[in-house]
Amino acid sequence: MRLLILVPLASSAVALAILPTPTPALVPRDTSASPSPTAAPTDIYFSTTTYDIIPGVTNDHVTIAQKTITLVIPTCSHTVTPDKNGHVPPGTCGALYEYYPSFGAAVLFSLIFGALTVSHIFMAAKFKTRFAWVVIMGALWETISFTFRSISTRFQQSSGIELVSSLFVLLAPLWVNAFAYMVLGRLLYFFHPARTIMSIPASGLAFAFVALDFISFVIQLVGGSWSGPNDPTNKVMQGIHIYMGGIGLQQFFIFIFLGLAIKFYLEMKAFERQGSLDAGKKGWMKLLWATYASLGFITIRIFFRLIQFSSGENASTNGLISHESYFYILEAVPMVFAISCFLVVHPGTVFPRGEKMPGLWGLIRGWLCCVKQRREFKGSEDGVQLVGKYEELENEGRPPGYVLTPRGRVDLVY
Repeated sequence: MRLLILVPLASSAVALAILPTPTPALVPRDTSASPSPTAAPTDIYFSTTTYDIIPGVTNDHVTIAQKTITLVIPTCSHTVTPDKNGHVPPGTCGALYEYYPSFGAAVLFSLIFGALTVSHIFMAAKFKTRFAWVVIMGALWETISFTFRSISTRFQQSSGIELVSSLFVLLAPLWVNAFAYMVLGRLLYFFHPARTIMSIPASGLAFAFVALDFISFVIQLVGGSWSGPNDPTNKVMQGIHIYMGGIGLQQFFIFIFLGLAIKFYLEMKAFERQGSLDAGKKGWMKLLWATYASLGFITIRIFFRLIQFSSGENASTNGLISHESYFYILEAVPMVFAISCFLVVHPGTVFPRGEKMPGLWGLIRGWLCCVKQRREFKGSEDGVQLVGKYEELENEGRPPGYVLTPRGRVDLVY
């Protein structure tokens, strides 16, 4: 029995020994580098592409095919969890500031500008200085700016609050600037015997510079609104360049204005030496110096902004945007002094109470009347009465103590 079992095993062994053993085919090793997984982008900023489909229109008059619009939206990935105030480190997604903004400093300056606003309202009401609403608006806009900045320090993920604060602080100085122009126009009207400087009438001077200031205001508003914290980089840079052009234009107008102010000063001093000015009217000089000082502080602030924006947006190389102290020292403090100058020497203490300077329409009407009178004078045989009417027209509204004589000079009336 065992022999019968061994017979097949023996035959199998003989077959294996006689027949050749097949060699297995070897697959060569793949020497190419194995693909590595795609690394995640390290930059927090990227673009998201969306597709919007505009359906087509078909009617009896026109056929418009369906269109697909591709929108590339810049966005960023949040890599850091904001703290309780919404702050994240500079350079990360959602960072609105290049530093940790101070809540206490923002509240302090909002209170200071609020106090300046209330003080100007009180002084304007006390002396009935109607045009003081312009400087009141400047102080009020500064108050609004720092109030929103105080809120922004507690909600640092809200770009809207930060944008409101930035726009108001960028544009508020233009109100104070315009007020300085109006002050010089009224100094010229109420104190200068001829009421003109370099053939420019007082009303025309004030109107021209306020109009130029408004042009600068519009340019800066456009530039500031394009420089939101979440706007694309190219749009932010365009907004910065537009804003820099606006404040550069503002400073150019200030230089021209200062030249006219110096001319006014020199002429007034000449009138004093000649004894042509009323001895009781000496307040013009201190108000003029207050105007100089206010524009000087505004100039400090303008140069700070020009240097800040021209130095780039890199916080590591531009210390003016990475340290909050520069903002308060070179932006907030100069504006506090610029507004305070007109409290130290308030126009209501210098100009006649209740008096007002004619506006643009009064200037045009007076010019047309003068032209008409001159034409009638040239065509009239009896010009004596017309000369009297012309002198009366020219002297209408002049400060007490000044009249225009037929000889063309200004004399005092006692």
